Amino acid sequence: MNPVGDLRVLGRSSAFVGLTFSLLACLEADLRSSPASRQIPVTYKWMGRYGHSLLRLYGLSVTASGPHLDQGEIYPATDARGLGRIFVMNHRSMLDIFVDLAFVEANTVSRADLASWPVIGLAARRVGTLFVDRSDKRSGAAVITAMINGLESGRGVMVYPEGTTFAGDEVRPFRAGAFLAAMRAGAEIVPVGIAYGGTESAYLQESFPAHYRRVVGSPLTRIGLVAGAPFRAEGTDVEVIQRRARAEVQALVHQARAAIAG
Repeated sequence: MNPVGDLRVLGRSSAFVGLTFSLLACLEADLRSSPASRQIPVTYKWMGRYGHSLLRLYGLSVTASGPHLDQGEIYPATDARGLGRIFVMNHRSMLDIFVDLAFVEANTVSRADLASWPVIGLAARRVGTLFVDRSDKRSGAAVITAMINGLESGRGVMVYPEGTTFAGDEVRPFRAGAFLAAMRAGAEIVPVGIAYGGTESAYLQESFPAHYRRVVGSPLTRIGLVAGAPFRAEGTDVEVIQRRARAEVQALVHQARAAIAG
């Protein structure tokens, strides 16, 4: 990292802390003055504002398309029945979460240790992030139950079913948890594909601090995001749904790549 990049990391990190606590305070104030029926929409409103603020702060230039996104809207958490949707996306970088906040109404399923991280862990817990320890079968079962409860209460759920981050545009096989939750709740599944300009954004064989320093030190990161049409998983074998979702996400990743090519 060059000195300019180091200064950029320092400045953005300091601003991130201030931004996070400021918007959490706004969220708390808004929730206190809102009726119970408005708690979820109010939370998503501030999550979306936080996401767009993070895009500006970190120099993320996102080309977004698909249902709702083409109209400049955020993809809503619920379907016409008021039931939450499951969003499934390929996972490439810590930046994925910032992009999702800005364009999708959903609570993310995240790695368990993130709950204890300073600042970001506090924010994640406050807005209802679902934490899972993928090495613990009991944790996996608990998060499926939490996903079902969230969907039935009108929350969207964002899942990265590859299970970890990868480089490149190949979408790896999906794990079953999200699709079991969708089937049991009767929820719609929304495929989403993301692609990054260059390869420097991928989070691979490195520590999180090293990844953070590298991606945050970049002056500008181009990102393509394409959301697909929802489909239902009711009454279908889970493996069939996994394969369909993976194929649709793969096609959307290619579209996202084309959107930022050249």
